[in-house]
Amino acid sequence: MAGLLLSGFLAGVVSYYASSNPDGLEKVAIDLGFVEKAEDSPIDSPFTDYTVSFLGDARISTAVAGLTGVVATGLLGAGLYLWVRKPQSK
Repeated sequence: MAGLLLSGFLAGVVSYYASSNPDGLEKVAIDLGFVEKAEDSPIDSPFTDYTVSFLGDARISTAVAGLTGVVATGLLGAGLYLWVRKPQSK
């Protein structure tokens, strides 16, 4: 439970203060000179650039996107755990 709360705090609050510098893949593309060949994704996502596109406030938009990711990952992990765990003997 503590890990979930910490993840939620980091995603919802601290993520707003993350660096705006390019991430690792984008940095490599810049360094190797092929960043101009990048294309936007053909999938229209509400979470483009780690924000929620329809929310106007940048801080709230980033927090909602981060918290949504934490919840989705937690649910997926819990579901996977329940699916693969061994049944307990009686």
